[in-house]
Amino acid sequence: MLYNIPSLITPELLYAMRAMGHGDELLITDANFPATSHGHGQECIRLSGVDSSEALTAILALLPIDTFVDNPFTTMSVVDQPDITPPTVQDFAQIIQKQTAFNYSPVGLERFEFYERAKKAFVIIQTSDIRPYANIIIKKGVINHAD
Repeated sequence: MLYNIPSLITPELLYAMRAMGHGDELLITDANFPATSHGHGQECIRLSGVDSSEALTAILALLPIDTFVDNPFTTMSVVDQPDITPPTVQDFAQIIQKQTAFNYSPVGLERFEFYERAKKAFVIIQTSDIRPYANIIIKKGVINHAD
């Protein structure tokens, strides 16, 4: 055991986050997301009994986010209704604002564009979340002297 690491962070997830470099992306998915088929060789880590919001909260406690891009958080837009913000994305926005020093709200990406971006993720974390649109991509940043 280690100090200050959320208990849902598995050894595999901790290793993957540590292996990521600046600009690499981590994808948290819901239970319905085609994580294995979209992974194409990337590691797919499953967090059984965990929802995407819990995973996001735990991951943001450890992972520096990229501040050199306009927005390091991307979600999937609602199909045929991109102006609607689903409750899961509202939840993500609250977690991001609470866990980070920045006022980011995730940017929505069309479903198939999101799938293409997901294929490039360094690691995919699939949760047991059955809520719709409980998927988020996080771009890793650097640790600076202030951290």
